[in-house]
Amino acid sequence: MTTTITPAVPDIVPGAARQPRNHVSLEQTVRNSFTMAYRGLLKIKRTPEQLIDVTLQPVIFTLMFTYIFGGAIAGNVSNYLPIIIPGILAQTVITTSVVTGVQLREDMDKGVFDRFKSMPIARIAPLSGALLADTVSYLIATTITFVMGFVLGWRPAGGLGAVIIAGLLVIVCAWAISWVFAFFGVIARSASSVQGISFLVLFPLTFLSNAFVPVDTMPGWLQGFVNANPVSHLITAVRDLTGSGTIGSDFFLALVGAAVIVAVFAPLTVRAYMRKA
Repeated sequence: MTTTITPAVPDIVPGAARQPRNHVSLEQTVRNSFTMAYRGLLKIKRTPEQLIDVTLQPVIFTLMFTYIFGGAIAGNVSNYLPIIIPGILAQTVITTSVVTGVQLREDMDKGVFDRFKSMPIARIAPLSGALLADTVSYLIATTITFVMGFVLGWRPAGGLGAVIIAGLLVIVCAWAISWVFAFFGVIARSASSVQGISFLVLFPLTFLSNAFVPVDTMPGWLQGFVNANPVSHLITAVRDLTGSGTIGSDFFLALVGAAVIVAVFAPLTVRAYMRKA
């Protein structure tokens, strides 16, 4: 007698019940992120007016603050330049990081990210690429600020190497802070609201710091906030580097502050972004 064996047929799951996953390797994620960063640079190339704030703000702020406060605070402009240039540098580059959240919200509102979802790329690439592309703006703002200080007579005693390290420190910290504004860009409803919320957070951090005036001239209750402000540590670290070429405790406090910001806001931003992406 012959026995017929019927092969087992796997259960067929309806298409609506399936959960397809886009498995992307780490290498491909990195490549996709740099491709999206290149897209961001192409946007700047085709619409260079996006760099107006990056190129003009350091010039205007340096001239304005130097000649308005220089005589009153330091007695003359030359004595004030070692104080104001690091302050202007930190304020300008950190302010530039607000653009990350604004442009992110604009792309999401225009449906650009919806088109990216249909492509076989890492879902995180549009977000990480935007953050990478904006570091070019930070580099431009840093260079222009240092050049303006040199034109006005600022001569960093720390040397060229210390200036480069100071610039890289500011760029790293600005990139870390951009995660905060990227989070606002993901959760906010419009680009204008992102800009409003970001500047509401940004102004206390930059103006309630040691960027423009000595801390000892402030009220006692305000000095506590200013001394704890991570932007103040960043500015002091830049002054130590450019003024004497030394790396003090403020240098490491600035890096620790940047690491804490990334540790808190990067997961929040990615989680909120993945829910919408």
